[in-house]
Amino acid sequence: MKQLLTHALLFLRSLVWYVWTATAIIPLALLLVLSAPLSGWRWLYRIANWWGVWTIYGLKWICNVDWRITGLEHLPEDGSKTILLSKHQSTWETLAYLALSPQPLCFVYKKELHWIPFFGWAIRAMRMIHIDRSQRQTAFKKVVTQGEQVMTQNRWVIMFPEGTRIARGRTGKYKTGGARLACETGAQVVPMSVNSAVCWPKNSFIKRPGLIDIAIGKPISSMGHTPDSLMHEVQTWVECEMRRIDASAYPAN
Repeated sequence: MKQLLTHALLFLRSLVWYVWTATAIIPLALLLVLSAPLSGWRWLYRIANWWGVWTIYGLKWICNVDWRITGLEHLPEDGSKTILLSKHQSTWETLAYLALSPQPLCFVYKKELHWIPFFGWAIRAMRMIHIDRSQRQTAFKKVVTQGEQVMTQNRWVIMFPEGTRIARGRTGKYKTGGARLACETGAQVVPMSVNSAVCWPKNSFIKRPGLIDIAIGKPISSMGHTPDSLMHEVQTWVECEMRRIDASAYPAN
């Protein structure tokens, strides 16, 4: 009986949070879409920042999902070209990074996300970098061109090397796109680990109370690296750090 009541309470809190989120995402997404033709990227990013703050703080107040960040001192402060390469377990970090980053971000994402109502419309309006996988020959050239432009605006490019959300305790295939972009543009990469699936499991309606850890590693120069060697170094750091911040999700060995 106690377990049933606990589950019912978690469900109710999660439902309230979804309603809370909808009250922001719908008007802010429409504001982004309507503002895009007349606004610069700074104003559009500010709207996205509000969206992230509303979402993650609502989750904190309603569902008791808190967070802790280690390694903030590793984030560059000198305006150098920077690409963040992060673990990806849930939608939480997508919104949290918008809310918590000390520097404006530009996500690299799949064009297919544009079809998601409101969310997809919003990210399309924000002039970030989308990958059209149907144009394999030219897609990466466009990413390099846009990435170079974005980084000259003192924005950080952020990518999820595994390409999609990965279940807790699992390791996906690390793709070299982010490392290739770094090598092409001379940017440094910053590896990041996050265990958001502790509170927000993949494809789960229920949001569980707890503490999400974000760990930020030291910048890695792309100089002297191939895309493969650079991504190998990123993967090694990220996966080792995942076993530190979420040890119970991985086998003892």
